Amino acid sequence: MANEKLTLVDELKHLLEQMTESGETGVSEVKDQVEQLKNQFYRVYHQELEAAKKAAEEAATAAGEVLENWQPAVDEAEQQFRQLLADYKAKKAEVNKKMEADMAQNLLRKENILAQMKQMAEAETADVMDNLQKMRDLQAEWKTIGMVPPQNSQEIWKKYQQYQEQFYDLVKINKELRDLDFKKNLDMKTLLCEAAERLKENPNIVEASRALQQLHEEWAEIGPVAREFREEIWARFKEASSVVNKMHQAYFDELHAKEADNLVKKQALIERLREIKLDDIKTNKQWDEASEKVQTIQNEWRAIGFAPKKQNQSIYEEYRALCDAFFKAKTAFYHELRDELSTNLRRKKELVEKAAELCVSTAWKETSEAMVALQAEWKTIGPVARKYSDELWKQFTATCDDFFNRKREAMKEAKAENKKARLERAVEDGNRSRLVRAYEHLMQEIKTAENNILFFSGKSKTANKLVDDMQKKIDGLKAQLKELEDKINAIDAAE
Repeated sequence: MANEKLTLVDELKHLLEQMTESGETGVSEVKDQVEQLKNQFYRVYHQELEAAKKAAEEAATAAGEVLENWQPAVDEAEQQFRQLLADYKAKKAEVNKKMEADMAQNLLRKENILAQMKQMAEAETADVMDNLQKMRDLQAEWKTIGMVPPQNSQEIWKKYQQYQEQFYDLVKINKELRDLDFKKNLDMKTLLCEAAERLKENPNIVEASRALQQLHEEWAEIGPVAREFREEIWARFKEASSVVNKMHQAYFDELHAKEADNLVKKQALIERLREIKLDDIKTNKQWDEASEKVQTIQNEWRAIGFAPKKQNQSIYEEYRALCDAFFKAKTAFYHELRDELSTNLRRKKELVEKAAELCVSTAWKETSEAMVALQAEWKTIGPVARKYSDELWKQFTATCDDFFNRKREAMKEAKAENKKARLERAVEDGNRSRLVRAYEHLMQEIKTAENNILFFSGKSKTANKLVDDMQKKIDGLKAQLKELEDKINAIDAAE
């Protein structure tokens, strides 16, 4: 797109150079091309802005942040293009001002010629040859004078035709000279008819219409033809003009129909925007899905041409307001999400610190319960930014794993010592009462182990191994329990 913008800048420079070389006529010649380049350039420019903003928003979202106070980078091509447009407008204003002054001066000159023509046309007596040559001189001078103000053009032309016809009707010139002048005018008007008839082949109907206007101005400046040809030649010119005018009207009818269709399409896009209920979007995934829908709608909008001039601005403002409301709500959501992620991060860091403090304890029962409580609390805390989540989880699970590994080793040692002590006490205090106490102790230990294993849900390999080891311990305790039960039953049977 950057190359396309630079190409458009170069094209505008070329047009302005062309306009400067052509003088006053250059402004009107490049007007439509300048407007087309302007529309093309700013369509590309705004597409780049939206793409850059979207990329910044996605980068911020990926980092767990919210884009705020985004400003686009300075676009040197846009600055050059804007300066060229300013130069064009200044030149155009200068040319228009000069044209207005020239047209006012041209009006004075033509009014002076009309005064002389009127005097000649209303004279009671006249020197035929002198007046004829003077009339031709005035006609030649008239053709050298440029345009007059549009509001005066029709009236001036009517008077010019009127005085010419009055002169030729009044002045009794010899037939040869009169016929020669009429023939010259007929030849010139015939050429204009042919030029007007060729305009229907021009694919650019706007350009053809302007050319037709120029032909009409030239027609108005040509003198009369013989009476027997006046209606015929005018009918021919009028018919050729009618063909071009109908094509011009059809072109704008089609353009207006297209604009009406564009209005319907844009209204449909606005309805699709309205269907996106902001209050129903609660999660990051839902915002991503909604953003994709809005982006699709925006791409479709840019592909549609102008709506009718009367509604074009209002429907754009309605569309822009809906888009702004969406992105404002999205920004607010991610701002709130950022606060939530920050709170969650603080809470999980506190749990990591508490776990580290508990990890060194040898009060196995109380500390195990506290560790399990920390694990349960961890599950109730929402997500944190992705760049922190994995590291925090590793720290927390590693600390928990370290404690329970130490506990397991300590419990193995204690188990061996307790087994030996239980056997010794059984001999000293009586076989059955010791066995019953041991049986009840094992029952309680099995119950505690089965309850604690429910809280070991870590995602690491160490945590999974701890669960497996705890299950083996429970199975071993149950085997011991079965042995004690058999012994107690044997004692009872012997009694």
